[in-house]
Amino acid sequence: MSLLQQAFEKKEFAITAEMAPPKGTDLAHLIECAKAIKGRAHGVNVTDFQAATVKATSLATCKMLKDAGLEPVLQITGRDRNRIAIEGELLSAGIFGIENVLALTGDYTVLGDHPGAKPVYDLDSVDILKVASTISSGVDMMGNELKGTPSFYLGACVSPKYDPLELQILKMKKKIRAGAKFFQTQAVYDIDTLRNFREMTKDLNTNVMVGIIPLKSAGMAKYMNANVAGVYVPDEIIERMKGAENKVQEGINIAAEFIKQAKEEGLCEGVHIMAIGAEENVPVILDRAGL
Repeated sequence: MSLLQQAFEKKEFAITAEMAPPKGTDLAHLIECAKAIKGRAHGVNVTDFQAATVKATSLATCKMLKDAGLEPVLQITGRDRNRIAIEGELLSAGIFGIENVLALTGDYTVLGDHPGAKPVYDLDSVDILKVASTISSGVDMMGNELKGTPSFYLGACVSPKYDPLELQILKMKKKIRAGAKFFQTQAVYDIDTLRNFREMTKDLNTNVMVGIIPLKSAGMAKYMNANVAGVYVPDEIIERMKGAENKVQEGINIAAEFIKQAKEEGLCEGVHIMAIGAEENVPVILDRAGL
């Protein structure tokens, strides 16, 4: 049983952080940042060709984290692989003893650094969850028996600010039926958004980890409001960032305050921190949030 699954079953406040492989083969900084939260986080997510850009694979990086004594969360998208490749990737994760898997559909290739690449999308996030559940039962998608069976703890994503939210909740239900045991949300900055989301999903039997992206500037907040689907940064937070002498530290403070409030109000079962290029700040956020 993975550390993340244990945390949820013990009703502990679960903590994960996202780490993106660099463009190249030098993973030293990533491993250093991951080790800095060893014993504090229950999992380290590794992005899978994040934003449709070429990086080292999530699987290879997860294996390195595992070897370093850390608990990886394998992210896998349907954008770049057909069902044969996805099944093979999951079996390989099982060989490496990687238990946590986060299923994603994936951003369009035109948004990345190889815009001419042909997307696959043979399976979406719901399908990937179904495949992982099937493989965990001892057979592949076609019912062929496996010699050795991996055990996965499956997760998925959700956007609490999505409009209409009812569509996201319908998708959540599909993902839960497909095997998802936990959800990591898109970044949330407005506590009322989280309150409303949890009220509307209170009857769902799942664990929710609220997504946190620390702001670095008011411009970053405005950009996300304009360009990132499902993200809303309130005006008062933008003004607070504008007036801050040290923008990065203020962004960390805002993130920590939000985590504290969400935890105190019981609005989530955990937190997922996405520092986006500033992973060295994750321990500071945890310190200020009292975690």
